[in-house]
Amino acid sequence: MAITAQTVRELREKTGAGMMDCKRALEEASGHPEKALEILRKQGLAAASKKESRVAAEGMACTYLSADGTCGVMVEVNCETDFVAKNDDFRKLGQDLTLLIASKNPPSVQELANLPLPAGLTVAEQVNLLVAKIGEKIEIRRFVRLTADNGEKIGSYVHLGSKIGVLVKIKGNQMTDQILKDVAMHVAAAHPHYLNRTDISADVVAHEKEIYRAQMNDSGKPVHILEKIVEGKIAKFATDVCLNDQIFIKDPTGKKTVSQILKEVDSSLQVTCFARYQVGEGIEKKKA
Repeated sequence: MAITAQTVRELREKTGAGMMDCKRALEEASGHPEKALEILRKQGLAAASKKESRVAAEGMACTYLSADGTCGVMVEVNCETDFVAKNDDFRKLGQDLTLLIASKNPPSVQELANLPLPAGLTVAEQVNLLVAKIGEKIEIRRFVRLTADNGEKIGSYVHLGSKIGVLVKIKGNQMTDQILKDVAMHVAAAHPHYLNRTDISADVVAHEKEIYRAQMNDSGKPVHILEKIVEGKIAKFATDVCLNDQIFIKDPTGKKTVSQILKEVDSSLQVTCFARYQVGEGIEKKKA
């Protein structure tokens, strides 16, 4: 079977593999597109297997937001180097994944890997082909999908060239896109761990108290005084890690919390949910 430029181009569009890789696969398959596709898949699996033990701590946080703000998706896709994180094919994979998650709502990364992309290959197959083409380990680490109920709207923000991604969900009457963006930017900059103080587990509070008590072991202060100091430190800890209690980064006075700023706009406004991904957080990177 003759190998035409059109056949090579169609195989490339379907797989995302390089033009020369597609041409070589077609030559090995005697011009049969389906056999060539199978050859490329096997090459991708082999390449992915060889790179399985390597560390992928770079990458991108990619977001999708529906036009009406009722659905938001964020996915973290990892690679080994920042250079690859800027690769067009790598970034397209991230965008394709957000659209797929938005439409199919898979329950896990494993389920996502088995879903077909528009070109016909599954996510896992497309990732393996990209591994073979780019030459680095690529992993889909995690994703989140938020939907808005009545009176809620979702906003998104991506910072530092896709190194930090944020989704926020706010409800209230006087909702604006600017409010959503400002709160999402605050989450990116201030890195809250919880929405409210009540979300902090008893175990976390106990652990923090233990640290504070250890810090003051040799202070010589009476126990009842020490406990008051510890409680004060816990209150300060809560304001540092809870979104609603954090000082809003865009407040010119440097005194008003996120919750206070929202209430000043409209008493009905409140953040109901947020998600923040920082690429590679928690992954032990290779040392130079």
